[in-house]
Amino acid sequence: MPLSRGYLDYVLEQLGALGAVRARRMFGAAGLYCDELFFGIVSHDTLYLRTDERSRPDYVARGMEAFRPYADRPDVSMSYFAVPAEVLEEPGELAAWGRGAVEAARKASSARVPRKRRPSARRPR
Repeated sequence: MPLSRGYLDYVLEQLGALGAVRARRMFGAAGLYCDELFFGIVSHDTLYLRTDERSRPDYVARGMEAFRPYADRPDVSMSYFAVPAEVLEEPGELAAWGRGAVEAARKASSARVPRKRRPSARRPR
């Protein structure tokens, strides 16, 4: 069961305090966006939020698993960790964790070096 609509709706409702959060379905899961920043993933009815060096210890201390997108490559993980059930059930606390995820996404986005565009291979007519 990759993702149920009911669970996704529940997550979006619980994240309502963050403001304009939207979901975009992709590869049997859903990406979560706030202010056009990709900050979360919902997959197999589990919410994963973006982490950074500041927030990751909170997830690890609670024994939460990293998002692993490839079943055949369990060593590959991303900077997204499962949210504890008790946090998901408390909209105020989830909003705080969500704000941390949005901030982690913002920092990661600003740290990326823009790629240079290659000149077109087409010849002028």
